[in-house]
Amino acid sequence: MGRSFVLSAFVHLALATVLFLGVRFQSHAPDTVTVDLVEAPAPPPPVEAPKPEPIKVEPPKPEPRVEKPQIAIPDKPKPKPKPEVKPKADPNFEKRMREQMAQEQKALDQQRQERELRDLLARQQADAARAAASARAKALNEYIAQIQRRVRGSWILPQGLTGNPEAVFDVVQIPSGDVISIRLAKSSGNPAYDQAVERAILKSSPLPLPASRELFSRELKLTFRPQDK
Repeated sequence: MGRSFVLSAFVHLALATVLFLGVRFQSHAPDTVTVDLVEAPAPPPPVEAPKPEPIKVEPPKPEPRVEKPQIAIPDKPKPKPKPEVKPKADPNFEKRMREQMAQEQKALDQQRQERELRDLLARQQADAARAAASARAKALNEYIAQIQRRVRGSWILPQGLTGNPEAVFDVVQIPSGDVISIRLAKSSGNPAYDQAVERAILKSSPLPLPASRELFSRELKLTFRPQDK
């Protein structure tokens, strides 16, 4: 062990000496380098790119004109004129025309007569309707006047009544003429006179009946003025 240690130490020492000497012999001062500063040369001028030549566009060539072949159309043959046919003279033409005109005139006269007859009937009906309405109105007025005379014969007017006051009553009656209701539709402005007329209407029940049952009305509107007759 002791010899091995000594031998190892000797080998390491020898190796260190060799390395030290080798480095020392190879070490030398670095060479000095002198550098002269020179102005950098100017950059070369830019080279312009060549402009492209314009492309010439040739116009399209016109297509060759193709002429249509001319076809001759033959003219249509003209129709041949028809031969004129002259009407034959009718010896009875004037006679038939006179007969036709006479028939037309007769039809016109008949239509005129029928129209006049219808107008006459319409006027007669209108006159009859007006006469019937006038007669009915006259009979109805006579019927109302008969009731008013009956009521005036039954009333007792208040003392000191002046003027000609008007009182209107709605009266409801049954077919026998008996009064079932009375309503003052328009006052005369004198309550005493209104009450006297209402009492007279009730006292006159049953009221006179019309000469014709067709004139009877269940509802009557009666007007009373003291100076009326």
